[in-house]
Amino acid sequence: MKNQSRFLRVSFFTALICSASASPAMAYIGPGAGIAAAGSVMVLLGTFLLAFGIVLIYPIKVVARAISSIGKAKPRIKRVVVVGLDGFDPGLAKKFADEGLMPNFKALEDQGCFNELATACPSISPVSWSSYATGVDASRHNIYDFLTRDPCSYLPVLSSSETATMPKSLNLGFAKIPFGQKVVHRALQKSQPFWKLLGAQNVWSSIIRVPITYPVKKFKNGTLLAGMCVPDLQGTQGSFSFYSTKPRKSEGGGTIGGQQYQVRIGGKHGNVIESKLKGPPGADGHAMRSDFSVQFDVDAGTATFTCGKETAVVERKEYTPWMRIEFDGGVVGIARFYIQTWDGDDIGIYVTPVNIDPDSPVMPISHPFVYSIYLAKTIGPYATLGLAEDTWALNERVVDEEAFLKQAWLLFEERKKMLWEVLDKTKKGFVTCVFDTSDRISHMFYRYLDPTHPANAGRDTEIHKDTIRDTYARMDTFLAEIREKLGDEKDTLLMIISDHGFTNFRRGVNLNTWLRDEGYLVLKEGKDTSGNYFENVDWSKTKAFTLGLTGIFINRKGREGKGIVEKGPELDALVAEIKGKLEKLTDPQDGAGVIREAFITTELHSGPYADMAPELLIGYEKNFRHSWECAVGAVLPDVFSDNTKSWSGDHCVDPRLVPGVFWSNRKITHDKPEISDLAPTVLELFGVDRPKYMKGTPLFEGSDLSLAPPVKAAPAKKVNA
Repeated sequence: MKNQSRFLRVSFFTALICSASASPAMAYIGPGAGIAAAGSVMVLLGTFLLAFGIVLIYPIKVVARAISSIGKAKPRIKRVVVVGLDGFDPGLAKKFADEGLMPNFKALEDQGCFNELATACPSISPVSWSSYATGVDASRHNIYDFLTRDPCSYLPVLSSSETATMPKSLNLGFAKIPFGQKVVHRALQKSQPFWKLLGAQNVWSSIIRVPITYPVKKFKNGTLLAGMCVPDLQGTQGSFSFYSTKPRKSEGGGTIGGQQYQVRIGGKHGNVIESKLKGPPGADGHAMRSDFSVQFDVDAGTATFTCGKETAVVERKEYTPWMRIEFDGGVVGIARFYIQTWDGDDIGIYVTPVNIDPDSPVMPISHPFVYSIYLAKTIGPYATLGLAEDTWALNERVVDEEAFLKQAWLLFEERKKMLWEVLDKTKKGFVTCVFDTSDRISHMFYRYLDPTHPANAGRDTEIHKDTIRDTYARMDTFLAEIREKLGDEKDTLLMIISDHGFTNFRRGVNLNTWLRDEGYLVLKEGKDTSGNYFENVDWSKTKAFTLGLTGIFINRKGREGKGIVEKGPELDALVAEIKGKLEKLTDPQDGAGVIREAFITTELHSGPYADMAPELLIGYEKNFRHSWECAVGAVLPDVFSDNTKSWSGDHCVDPRLVPGVFWSNRKITHDKPEISDLAPTVLELFGVDRPKYMKGTPLFEGSDLSLAPPVKAAPAKKVNA
């Protein structure tokens, strides 16, 4: 109990410090952001009182927990640690291990085991990590993609959460008196995470940045910091800002993504740029703003950034520390600045999305609420945005590969501090922490593994050609650090996993265009193409459409707002017909097959949420994926297009082509593990009965958990820093 009590003590003093230093903040509700701040003073006062109350009742809870533990199941192991390396690919791991770059992973395999880990279907991170957390497939946890469609409007919505405003009222028994509104954040992921089941049996869990844990769900006996799908302060999944003295255009000819502002150099000495950062909507509906300035010292080669009372001095192509951004409505976020270009009067400044400040969160991003504050006080400020590595800024060439890598590794180091913190505090129970670095780098640097990749045209193919290799080697060093941190592992079972692997993404496929050509999607009269979000689609004649990255929806009566296809024989015949045609689709460029298998969802999944899912899940062959335009509901002239973006690797293909990885310091009793096996595995290790609805298999059931002698790792071959 030592780790829990220390957390409570630090939480109490964290709240005390915050309350003493808090400044007032206006209450606001951002329609786009769905963020509500009752004011930092009130929030922190509530935090203080909560922490104070927790400390007061803690002795009572200890006694109650001891009594309630009588008759509970007994753990087989003292501590279980699961480290997630998102996107870590078994094929690449084997290749680099054979080259002598991963001796620590080889030693772990020799002592315990290494297996491919079957991913979820569809093989996309929100689905896979949801299956990790719940032990069920998508039809039971309700997540099939990042996006789904609003069946009434056909517009895209996040699949994992929704935000709404509701009236507040005072219930007097004989009457309800309304007074204002409250914001409600609702998680759409169904089933329940296995750490909730652990907590109910008095097993402590420390959960760090597991995807699809936002909005946070409360559970007993544990802490959680939310991961993928935590929004930025504007309420988006990541909107960077770019300030330049010259207009910048995207490589496709349009305006760049994110937010672009043209600025000029002024000041007494002609060396200052002044501008504003955009924040969330205020009470008047307009975006809040925050002033910042940059003063350039040409002789010293440095620039001084000033935001409110904070300043940071950096050189060109160097990130500032996290800087506190105070908006005119009193709301606070954090951001980093980076000088991408500084060539005379040609200056380009990249600003990360403004993250929710973990030290002063305007919405609950952790459980308990004070936990994000506690971590910030312990390790310093850190990214809270779910998709923190800014892949889109590199896609749009606002930043270059060097800037992206610097950002990715800064975020990795933050995450490592979090892992060290929870390992120090959680000597007994369950720990899991997910690292995104390997996934984001694989997405953005996969083109370097394919000299003929369309994204290589006009770009560097030499400087960063070993980036993925070096990332895997760096993860091997990280594994050595983890095992050193764990010390004697006789009481700790370690697992290293990934949610999926990777493959090449050379060609985009616009299935909305294909559906148009086949007569299943019909455009309004006189239209041959459509803009984003089905702008020109005639729903009264359309039978099928796609949105997101994973499947095809049928425009069903009684489900879609303007559905025309009857459920039953008509629906079944249509789905079978589309499946048959899709599996014969070839690329006119070289005649290659495009889709390995189009899965009929109801034949694959039988859970209660399959009925709202896409009727077909698309299992692409390697080299293919939904095109960028297809993902947002556009219909273009041609079905196929070259993928010329830096995002050149992917995994939204047939799941059998992109399994994840599984290492452990103990041997498992099954040679074909799946990601949905992890939840029942951890429950079984702690002696907790797994629910009957879980489909996975405990991987160590009936095995001897005694630790084999460690295998000494061979020296690793030298890689780039």
